[in-house]
Amino acid sequence: MSLSKLDKVTLIQKYFEEYNFVQSNIESYDGFVEWRLQKLIDEIGTATPAVIPPEAEEVKFVFGKIRVEKPSITEADGAKRKILPVEARMRNLTYAAPVFLEISLIIDGKERERQEIQICVLPVMLRSKLCYLHGLSRNELIQAGEDPLDTGGYFAINGTERTLVLLEDLAANNIFVQREKTGPVTHSAMVYSASDVYKIPHTIERTKEGLFLISFAGNKRLPLFMVLKALGFTKDSELPKLVGLEEADEDLYMNLVSFVDFRTRDAALDDLGREMGLVLPKEQKVQRVEYILDNFLLPHIGLKPENRASKAHFLGKVVKKMLLLKQKKIKKDDKDHYMNKRVRLSGDLLEDLFRANLKILINDMLYIFQRGVRRGKVLSVSSIVRTKLLSDRIQSALATGNWTGNRQGVSQRLDRENALATLSHLQRVSSLLEASRESFEARQLHPSHWGRLCPTESPEGKHIGLRKNLALLATVTPELKKEEVEENVRTLEQLGLKKLGGAESG
Repeated sequence: MSLSKLDKVTLIQKYFEEYNFVQSNIESYDGFVEWRLQKLIDEIGTATPAVIPPEAEEVKFVFGKIRVEKPSITEADGAKRKILPVEARMRNLTYAAPVFLEISLIIDGKERERQEIQICVLPVMLRSKLCYLHGLSRNELIQAGEDPLDTGGYFAINGTERTLVLLEDLAANNIFVQREKTGPVTHSAMVYSASDVYKIPHTIERTKEGLFLISFAGNKRLPLFMVLKALGFTKDSELPKLVGLEEADEDLYMNLVSFVDFRTRDAALDDLGREMGLVLPKEQKVQRVEYILDNFLLPHIGLKPENRASKAHFLGKVVKKMLLLKQKKIKKDDKDHYMNKRVRLSGDLLEDLFRANLKILINDMLYIFQRGVRRGKVLSVSSIVRTKLLSDRIQSALATGNWTGNRQGVSQRLDRENALATLSHLQRVSSLLEASRESFEARQLHPSHWGRLCPTESPEGKHIGLRKNLALLATVTPELKKEEVEENVRTLEQLGLKKLGGAESG
């Protein structure tokens, strides 16, 4: 049944009664404040100073709950009161909210002190749940000095309205295979393995001789089948099962024969250490290689010894995909298909910024504490936290656009030339590819952009096709909580999906 023109208008009006043009970005910021900040604190958990009082055996700081209040301002006379965005614009202030963290000082297993300390002020996105404008009616917005048709989704930094440009990035933890036209490598696979802590690119290559090599975290061209043996799959009969091809391939036999001498896991670990260039006694070398495999090889799968079998299964899956490409049973992966892309919203960008600068704050805390210990004092928690340090770094990044990872232009001054220019700026998506490179395929319009990205709005010149804009009705799914992901996995298991089996370590 086709809709009439009146039905279509009514449908769009109902849509915008519930949703905002920048709803996805606001929801992402809300998620950052509500649970991702706490996730960052839980990742760090504790901090241990290197210098401790002589009478103590163990000293550590434990980080607990983090809490964000509503936006406020402290005047010159010390009075603290709430602040609205219109005042921040007029007085060249930052519309920000204080952030409090519970810090405990533990000495020899006993809690010496626990305090809730303000660690920074966090710039607040307009119309987010933290903002005073959230949920206000049209008349209330007018009374607050705001345009009721304004979408929000931006920040007020030193009185200037600034927006975060969304980033387009390749999907993490996916396998991308392709053929190589020149050089000693015939086929390659890329995996951007991303956990909460690390994001490490992995490259797996097939040489003309049929050997598979893996590069990750500064370790170049390690034999892949030696890595599989170091992960616990020492029996030659197990390795083809890991790959799981229906028909045997000569490349598998080539790799099996090349590393047939490594009968035990320790022998594989020792030789892998030699390939990594580690000059250590055997026992220390084996421990170091185990540490590298656990922490830097495919960190998205896990960072514990029990995750080694799952890592081996994943690498077997990579080899299988490369062999199927070699046999021309599948085509190379299309990196420009939007199924293989992710749009990083404000919550993702702020999480990167907060994680990097939180570590600087903690190191500064430890430095001040250790300096006090050298002078014979055990300083209180409140005296070692410099609130301005984290606040200034976050505010500086938002004011200048200079972000972590040497990225520039992430934060930009909001275009207020006209209403459409503002809306366009809030919907902007920028690629991480360098504008100086040709990258013809990445710049072209792709069929998968339909309904997601505007097909016409892109600047002329070197940025053409690399700077895009979301379609007006496009929405981006935010990151799920760990509990929601686990619930989805349980549902899949109930539907018949089985977890991979483990491997015996030899």
